[in-house]
Amino acid sequence: MTDATRRTILLSGAATLAAPFVARLARAADTPIRIGVLGDMNGPYSSFSGVNTIAAAKLAIEDFTKLSPGIPVEIVSADFQLKPDVGLTIARSWFDQGNVDCIIDVPLSSLALALVDPCKEKNKVALFTGSATEDLTNKACSPNQVHWTYDSYAMATTVAHALLKKKLDRWFFIAADYAMGASVVRDASEVIKRAGANVVGSVRHPFPGTRDFSSYLLQAQASGANVICLANAGDDLANTVKQAKEFGIERNGTVLTAMLMDVPTVRAIGPIVPSDGRQMSRPSAGMVACDGRNA
Repeated sequence: MTDATRRTILLSGAATLAAPFVARLARAADTPIRIGVLGDMNGPYSSFSGVNTIAAAKLAIEDFTKLSPGIPVEIVSADFQLKPDVGLTIARSWFDQGNVDCIIDVPLSSLALALVDPCKEKNKVALFTGSATEDLTNKACSPNQVHWTYDSYAMATTVAHALLKKKLDRWFFIAADYAMGASVVRDASEVIKRAGANVVGSVRHPFPGTRDFSSYLLQAQASGANVICLANAGDDLANTVKQAKEFGIERNGTVLTAMLMDVPTVRAIGPIVPSDGRQMSRPSAGMVACDGRNA
């Protein structure tokens, strides 16, 4: 490939990615750029989605306005109730009647994947800050989207490598029954098997709506696993950890690990009293967070 050809291809790719923004900036003086926050306002992911995303977006707009005061930006928001069909309907309405140019947040991978084609068809932009599946940057990659913050491959492989180095070689997965859970189990399992370790079992729990995780934890405990990997998040993750402590899952040396744990979830779990009576402010002495360090 000649330098001229390579340069032409790179410039064409950059122009394609920038096209939605260039078109909007051309008429920004008359019509504000509209950003739609499509989030979870009251459900199990509301601690890191919804109103918190709106607050962060407002701060970002303040910074942007200082640099570009002639380009007005507005925010609209909606709670899609963690239902992909509801979210898709809202997004299409925003695109067709609401003059929304960009959708952000989307803390559900199945909805994010469903938005890929509408964004391309309408030449809109999606900034996926709450979706985890790596398919958004792999087989479902599009010039109209950016997958920001984290993905299932990074989370799964980082945690798996960290624990495999500690000779923890028998894994059981408790996963939410949605796209992110499936991606995490798939990616982590590949790393585990390549290292010569074993996946001794896995189970998926319904999402949303699961409150009792006891049957899943008992299956994991009975499997003989020395790692119980939690491929869920938010309130589901907090409840799973709390119930695991009630069952004393870690007393025989079993390690609980979470692929997606954030500060709001740690706070939701609260102080935990281990078997020696000492109060702890972190989830568990044997818990490993998504960056591979003790949580």
